[in-house]
Amino acid sequence: MHEKRSEARLSPSSDTEDIAAVLAPRLAYFAGVARIEHVTRAAQEMRVPQSTLSRAMVRLEQDLGVDLFARRGRTVSLTPAGRTFLASVERALSEIERAADEVRADADPATGKVAFGFLHTMGSETVPGLIRAFRADHPRVRFSLVQNYGEAMLERLRSGELDLCLTSPVPDAPDLVARRLDEQKLRLVVPTDHRLASRKRIRLAEAADETFVTLEPGYGLRRITDDLCREAGFKPRIAFEGEETETLRGLVAADLGVALLPPPAVARPGVVELTVTAPRAVREIGVAWLDGHPDTPPVAAFKRFLLSRRGHLLPD
Repeated sequence: MHEKRSEARLSPSSDTEDIAAVLAPRLAYFAGVARIEHVTRAAQEMRVPQSTLSRAMVRLEQDLGVDLFARRGRTVSLTPAGRTFLASVERALSEIERAADEVRADADPATGKVAFGFLHTMGSETVPGLIRAFRADHPRVRFSLVQNYGEAMLERLRSGELDLCLTSPVPDAPDLVARRLDEQKLRLVVPTDHRLASRKRIRLAEAADETFVTLEPGYGLRRITDDLCREAGFKPRIAFEGEETETLRGLVAADLGVALLPPPAVARPGVVELTVTAPRAVREIGVAWLDGHPDTPPVAAFKRFLLSRRGHLLPD
């Protein structure tokens, strides 16, 4: 009576999750018996009591409502339904084994994987240099690299798609841990024939009447641009919004506006980059990760490496 009360039975109305929960623990047992075709020898090979294995096969058939085995004493053979079921079970078990191998490989201290996100502006020089320096001591650690804007990367952190990300501004959220690593000066970029192009330094208020080209709302650099202009006493008049800083530089070179941008990896013709003296025009760069999320050994090692670069993260 206790067994009947405590052990669930499938019904025709059972949903997929119910079926999977009931059947999954018995699938490996079923595959072993089907391969060996002898209950006692299968129990010995799988190191489980023969009675446990026999009961598991009976329950599996009861739950499915079909006979999987034809029995002759301890010897068994698959029925047509059993052969059909075995083909799918073997594929499922193979996929589980592959997934287990993959997550173990990703967590391996020497050869594991780090899912690392970073801003587009850090992709050409900063991140390659960081990975090269890290791999000097961890030559076989693998990286899955994602370039995106800040808010999108934080969402991927929260969903578990990323282990770490470099972003700006440094986020302040209760579910994230963030550490400031460095700061990057922003420059006012103008066309070479612009009225300010002969200058080396400028107060941002002097550009109050200019047309700006900026990143789209939601990008960290756009928020910083709006904040700096507000601090300088004006709201920027925006002509174009884009997704890439180098596209913005191209728009500036085409005399379509001015822009506040971080330094380029390679100087671009057609523009002049002016130092902004007031307000202080910088953006902070930080590393963020999900609070309470356990690190694999390679992720922990790369996190320590990034934190050790505090103050000299960016190329000189």
